[in-house]
Amino acid sequence: MGATGLEHYLDNSGTTAVSKAAADKAYQIMTEVYGNPSSLHSKGMQAENELKKARKSVAARLRVSEGEIFFTSGGTEANNLALFGAAYAYARERKKIVISAVEHSSVTEAAKRLEAEGFETVVVAPRSDGKIHPEDVAAETDGNTSLVSVMLVNNETGAIMPVSDIFAAVKEKNVKTLCHTDAVQAFGKLEIKAAALGADLISVSGHKVHAPKGVGALYVKRGVRLIPRQRGGEQEKRIRPGTENLPAIAAFGVACGEFDIQKGLARAEELNKYAKDRLSAIEGVVLNSPVDALPYVLNFSAGRVRSETMLHFLEEREIYVSSGSACAKGKPSHVLSALGLPKERADSALRVSFCKYNTKSDIDALCEGIELGLKVLAHR
Repeated sequence: MGATGLEHYLDNSGTTAVSKAAADKAYQIMTEVYGNPSSLHSKGMQAENELKKARKSVAARLRVSEGEIFFTSGGTEANNLALFGAAYAYARERKKIVISAVEHSSVTEAAKRLEAEGFETVVVAPRSDGKIHPEDVAAETDGNTSLVSVMLVNNETGAIMPVSDIFAAVKEKNVKTLCHTDAVQAFGKLEIKAAALGADLISVSGHKVHAPKGVGALYVKRGVRLIPRQRGGEQEKRIRPGTENLPAIAAFGVACGEFDIQKGLARAEELNKYAKDRLSAIEGVVLNSPVDALPYVLNFSAGRVRSETMLHFLEEREIYVSSGSACAKGKPSHVLSALGLPKERADSALRVSFCKYNTKSDIDALCEGIELGLKVLAHR
């Protein structure tokens, strides 16, 4: 895959290549529809129309109304806005936050900050199947719980969390508790309906779905109050003020229009099975992802070779994978630690993640590289 036809990019959970249609839209906005959407002249109105089209496109993918979509700079800001915004809005009534132990750092770090500010935070661990169970979250929910945050798909293992069941159990314990899900890794890969999930807040990101970096969105159910993280300006109903990044937002809208969920899932399942079969045949390789994980993500451990060492060995052969979340920058995975994996296995873990541009030749190159790496690196 790639411009040269030689590289094999398998780090799509880290980021994706921007699709041609999305890139063309961003270029058009930058060079033709460059007005400020808040300006009252015709250039501004043209820009505002593009903003509305993008908002409608994102909203359609979550089965919500356009007025419930607020654009952000990405998934991290969306998660921060959800946690801080909700915690501060309901602090006088409830001061307890419940999250899972396998959340993205933008959720775990926000929760730590809230704890430092006097909020009570509870972290729920996954069970041996790698999933967060509804009864475990419900057990931590009480009348003082303002927010529960559980991701829909884990970014390192691909584990699909039973979010709808979790949120139903939470609401049964306290109907006033807000339910947030980080759907960044699920968006564009699974059909998502906010009402079916029972979610009050949903975070999504553009650069995981072939849109540019620097754009994301937060779904805020009508009637839910949030305290803004920043001030100044009327944009996004003052929830996220500041001139909108229209080129990226418009490109995000186009990328959402290109989703083919069922076709994409079928293709990912085929690639995932092929990768599992080939990797399982390599001595020393152990699969870490749950058997029913999202097929776009596959986590495995490569023998006794540390993940960073193997990653760079593969990189020299234009094979690009990840050693975990891109935001962790090589730090030990808190997700694999929460799953109770032995240290040696966690230290050698790699993640491959697929997109619509991948083929079996990418997997062949990966497996050949792993086999060679185990022979060369294990003896160093």
